[in-house]
Amino acid sequence: MGKAPLSFRRLCLRRRSKKKLEPPPSPAQPSMGASSAPTAAQNAIAGAVSAATGKGKKKAGGARLWMRFDFTGKSELVECDKSVIIERAGIPARDLRILGPVFSHSSNILAREKAMVVNLEFIKAIVTSQEVLLLDPLRQEVLPFVDQLRQQLPQRNVSNSNGAGPTEAQDNEMQVSTCGQWLPVPEAVEGFQCELPFEFQVLEIALEVVCTYLDSSVAELEKDAYPVLDELARNVSTKNLEHVRSLKSNLTRLLARVQKVRDEIEHLLDDNEDMAHLYLTRRRIQNQQAEALPGHAASNSIVPKAPHLRRLSSTRSGSLVSSNLMDDNDVEDLEMLLEAYFMQLDGTRNKILSVREYIDDTEDYVNIQLDNQRNELIQLQLILTIASFAIAANTLIAGIFGMNIPCQLYETDGIFEIFVGSTTTACVLLFLLVLGYARWKKLLGT
Repeated sequence: MGKAPLSFRRLCLRRRSKKKLEPPPSPAQPSMGASSAPTAAQNAIAGAVSAATGKGKKKAGGARLWMRFDFTGKSELVECDKSVIIERAGIPARDLRILGPVFSHSSNILAREKAMVVNLEFIKAIVTSQEVLLLDPLRQEVLPFVDQLRQQLPQRNVSNSNGAGPTEAQDNEMQVSTCGQWLPVPEAVEGFQCELPFEFQVLEIALEVVCTYLDSSVAELEKDAYPVLDELARNVSTKNLEHVRSLKSNLTRLLARVQKVRDEIEHLLDDNEDMAHLYLTRRRIQNQQAEALPGHAASNSIVPKAPHLRRLSSTRSGSLVSSNLMDDNDVEDLEMLLEAYFMQLDGTRNKILSVREYIDDTEDYVNIQLDNQRNELIQLQLILTIASFAIAANTLIAGIFGMNIPCQLYETDGIFEIFVGSTTTACVLLFLLVLGYARWKKLLGT
């Protein structure tokens, strides 16, 4: 009888605790049909934002700030977790570690199945054939890259889409007449532009911003270096030597950064297979066409071709138009793009090397000056040593006559002046004799 009320009370307490743990009924959600129809990219980003904002503490630990650009130049700021970026871009997790702070000054351009990982100095982005995901877009160094994307992407794609009709006509005429060869652009169509694929447009803007930043850094370094080195050549002091030391350390760091970007571009230029993997738009179109073809057409010799991927080369390379016969091994457009910026980086590197050579020349000049002063001090020390030797001989004579030994010279009148004068003259003659011997042996300068 005593246990029944106790067990009943426990049962009531359990039921009350379960009722308290049940969440309150949520308000009615709008149906999917009644909602507006956003694009798939916006749905994915919106889901990432809601997932990041709903987790509170986890968001502060894992989510990072990204900026998304599409091919029309539209941008939006989002906070995404690593898993969302990996799922969206189709890249392995180690690529996100490359974009982390550990590799802040490394340079990598990696090709993946659906994306291109770009890590050039301060620009850390994941580029696909239709959008760009830029990491830490609010940094001071990244803002010029963001401005260039906002300015150039809409103009290029809008002009390319509006001028598709006459462009195709001119392409066909040039292709038929030249059988897929390069042609010099006539003056009538000199202003005509046919753009690269989206991923190469972003890569070109990134390389341009990085090369401009490195070039401006080298220009500032040159502006500060030459006055400091000239001042050191005029006046060798501790302050000037400290300025040159800091200047040389900055020069070494800047040279290493330029060398990393240059080596990465050179690595791509040396490997055509890696450059072919960077053609994301061509690969996407080929996959779409392969999926659209029937199963028996796989054995045919039809090679799916990417639409007009030809372009006018940049102002550094002249004006040439390529044909639109693009196969998997055709990397000429990307090669021309990379060669242009490789030459620019090579020029920047040569500027740094010229500044370093000027520093080395200044150091050699300063060392020569110090050696000359050291030699003058040695000569002065030798002269003083010869003079000390002559004076020591006179002191020896005076010490001998200072002994209490009987001598007849002590009793001679007027002998003191004669004796002192003769010994002094003998010491001077001895000094001149040893000095002349040192000059004869070229131990002293003339």
